[in-house]
Amino acid sequence: MEVTEANLQLLAGYLQQTLSADPNVRRPAEKLLESTELQQNYPILLLNLIDKAQMDMTTRVAGAIAFKNYIKRNWAAHLDSDGPDRIHESDRNTIKTLIVTLMLHSPVALQKQLSDAVSIIGKHDFPKKWPQLIDEMVERFASGDFNVINGVLQTAHSLFKRYRYEFKSQALWEEIKFVLDRMAKPLTDLLQATMQLTKVHENNAEALKVIYGSLVLVNKVFFSLNSQDLPEFFEDNINTWMGAFIQQLAADVPSLRTGDDEDAGVLEHLRAQVCENICLYAKKYDEEFKPFMEQFVTAVWELLVKTSLQTKYDSLVSHALQFLSVVAERPHYQSIFENPEILAQICDKVVIPNLDIRPSDEEIFEDSPEEYIRRDIEGSDIDTRRRAACDLVKTLSINFEQKIFGIFGQYLEILLTKYKENPATNWRSKDTAIYLVTSWASRGGTQKHGITQTSELVPLPEFCAQQIIPELERPNINEFPVLKAAAIKYIMVFRSILGPQVLANCLPQLIRHLPAESPVVHSYAACSVEKILTMRDASNAILFGPQVLQPHATQLVSGLFATLSLPGSGENEYVMKAIMRSFSVLQSAAMPFMGVALPRLTEILTKMPSRPHFNHYLFETLALCIKIVCQADASAVSSFEEALFPVFQGFLQQDIVEFMPYVFQMLSVLLEMREGSGTIPEPYWALFPCLLSPALWDRTGNVTPLIRLISAFIKQGSAQIQALGKLSGILGIFQKMIASKANDHEGFYLLQNLLSYYPPAEIQTNLRQIFGLLFQRLSLSKTPKYLSGIIIFFSFYVIKFSGSQMAQLIDEIQPNLFGMLLDRVFITEMGKVPKEQDRKMVAVGVTKLLTETPEILQQQYATFWPRLLHSLIDLFERPPEKLKGLELGEPAGVAEDPDAGYQVAYAQLTNAQPNQQDYLAEITDARQFLATSLSKFAQARAGEFSTLLSPLEPEYKQVIQKYCDQAGVRIA
Repeated sequence: MEVTEANLQLLAGYLQQTLSADPNVRRPAEKLLESTELQQNYPILLLNLIDKAQMDMTTRVAGAIAFKNYIKRNWAAHLDSDGPDRIHESDRNTIKTLIVTLMLHSPVALQKQLSDAVSIIGKHDFPKKWPQLIDEMVERFASGDFNVINGVLQTAHSLFKRYRYEFKSQALWEEIKFVLDRMAKPLTDLLQATMQLTKVHENNAEALKVIYGSLVLVNKVFFSLNSQDLPEFFEDNINTWMGAFIQQLAADVPSLRTGDDEDAGVLEHLRAQVCENICLYAKKYDEEFKPFMEQFVTAVWELLVKTSLQTKYDSLVSHALQFLSVVAERPHYQSIFENPEILAQICDKVVIPNLDIRPSDEEIFEDSPEEYIRRDIEGSDIDTRRRAACDLVKTLSINFEQKIFGIFGQYLEILLTKYKENPATNWRSKDTAIYLVTSWASRGGTQKHGITQTSELVPLPEFCAQQIIPELERPNINEFPVLKAAAIKYIMVFRSILGPQVLANCLPQLIRHLPAESPVVHSYAACSVEKILTMRDASNAILFGPQVLQPHATQLVSGLFATLSLPGSGENEYVMKAIMRSFSVLQSAAMPFMGVALPRLTEILTKMPSRPHFNHYLFETLALCIKIVCQADASAVSSFEEALFPVFQGFLQQDIVEFMPYVFQMLSVLLEMREGSGTIPEPYWALFPCLLSPALWDRTGNVTPLIRLISAFIKQGSAQIQALGKLSGILGIFQKMIASKANDHEGFYLLQNLLSYYPPAEIQTNLRQIFGLLFQRLSLSKTPKYLSGIIIFFSFYVIKFSGSQMAQLIDEIQPNLFGMLLDRVFITEMGKVPKEQDRKMVAVGVTKLLTETPEILQQQYATFWPRLLHSLIDLFERPPEKLKGLELGEPAGVAEDPDAGYQVAYAQLTNAQPNQQDYLAEITDARQFLATSLSKFAQARAGEFSTLLSPLEPEYKQVIQKYCDQAGVRIA
């Protein structure tokens, strides 16, 4: 693809079409761009289009987004799969030559996208493959053009912010040192110069906005560079930075004040970042920060007292409160807070005002309930005053429990008395009181169990009986919705503390609130019910089982489904999760509700809901219904197929990407339900050729469920697959899987199913080629996970067929290759196989190699016999070594690379878990199997056996003797 004017115009046309609201216009354009993106010069053409000033800005922005996504998808794709590089080397070099300059002279709308692209490239190439990047960026500090400088700082921030959360490693230290050597001094010089410019331009509002914007970015970069450890340069220049931070906290520039009550201005962003920076130093480098501590506590305190309750100050107030929390929990700073008067002032002037619900919070509660929920119970990253105030209360009550008890006790009494005087007017006081008790009493907990540790001074069950339950017992469920939500949240948060009896009394009240008009109230009610139903007692039995739930089941199930009809809750994930949990607890007792539930769930599915969590729980519920109904009546599977097949076929035909992984799991469940009931029905076979389509396998989220579905076809319909001539297509998928580091375990799983269930004659003719592919991957790119997989597979092969057959086949590929496999793979690596069932497979397979495979006794391989036995005993006697890379393929799902571009992730449905097959169910003890096999081997080859055993160390011989004694056999 040449960079010509004609190609630029053609590309611009397709980019315009990708912005169309009409899917018939948009999708073909997206597919065409996707199909051409691997051609040489495609990214260079995009960069030229982005740089073309006369081009329409919408098209240029679309081009910048397309370029960023292209980089996400392709820059590091070859590192995962060991496949060919999707970007030509010349294109890589040209991109790195052009992109920084292009980004810095582009308008802001383009600059952000290009900056993200630089960060993605930098993540993989910087510093080793792109050492000049940092020098190129630092040079621009001297340009004097703050639009350019801010572009550099934005890119530096994007590039370095991963230092905030990356695990310590030598490579990371070396990279940070490389950056600090080149960036620390120029950044400090830039800070000083920019602080100076705030005075020079103090009367120029436009210039000040840009200058203070630069200071925000300088502070962000400072935070990233200081996150891992305190760099020597910044320690030496700590006075310069802390002095600047004090000035920035005190800065009050009238021209930069915004008239907007909601959106923070540049000054708010600057002070919030300063609070974040000093919080980092107080937490991690308190010895170096100690001389500045009191000065900053005073400055932050003064800032908090004079900052109003407007939404635009939320981030600033939140970070300021976090700073005070960090200071208060450090023993050597506690003297600052010991004075009861200071504690009372903190409560009066800082804590209580920030715990109160504000008109802006009420507005979010009513107009944006999802946002309110996300902030309130999901612990989102958004900084809320309430959460920060709660954290400060928690810190103070832990460290100054007795003093705080008295102060907060007085406030609590005032707030509750005020509410009693006039509930209709003063309900906000009780809301604050509930928040105060929650944060004051909490000491620790988990997402799964809620708060599990509390202050002994706060009687939580008593408060619940006197203040919470009366709110829920009010006849009108729509009265004071904010207060109702707070009361329900109290039960949800303290569910592990309140005890089964209190919760049993609360359950009917929670169910009664499911039809509440407020989305927050009915969502909290559904969420609380769901969490209570997951609780277990000391013996791990469900606390509220079917017997407890059954009397409430009709009201619960009908209430939950009715809630899905309320405005704004058609795709309410909390409600759908509660439906799933209710059926999960009820099990067979849910059968009476299936006649209503299943048509309703199918109807919801046909509307193609768009919210990921809701969809996940919808499919979980459907899978659970299939299990419950089919356990009662196996023939009911055909009714499910009749209802769901048309819906699933519609999704597949329309290529609804986000539903694919779920559809394949559901088809697997239905097909597995049919196992042993005859032939696979025709609709499945109509679908089968589509499952082999390469496009489906390019989407990472499809891989695991597709492998499972194809394995189900192999298990139940291998003769039909043979008749259709589809083995080559399946082997093509196997080849693709084995080549991928992420999916090689899926390749082994598919191969095991082929060897177990496919007609042996045809599979045998392909075995040499299959083994060749396995050894090719072994020589090109062996990872701990792949080594584990190949050992398990060859052990399976020995058990299924024989060690002799395997040895002969391997040596046909290359003479003495079998010996190399034993020497370099089995003997050295088999102790690292992680899972218990797989270790049993390896143990039995290796035992058969030792005792039933004559080839291993041939002269060239005989020396491996004692070493192999030695490694097998280690496998039995030592725990598995934990190595990175062995965890992939767990049923919990696959972690996606956040920079891999948008990909629908695979999420395993808990209610659609595949049945784990134990190929060796008849062997309960692999040690006993070894002892018995060695005993038979010793009797058959009495003279040879003692010679083979002689190199083994005495302690290993003792272990073998112990196994023999336990099995009741003899080897001598």
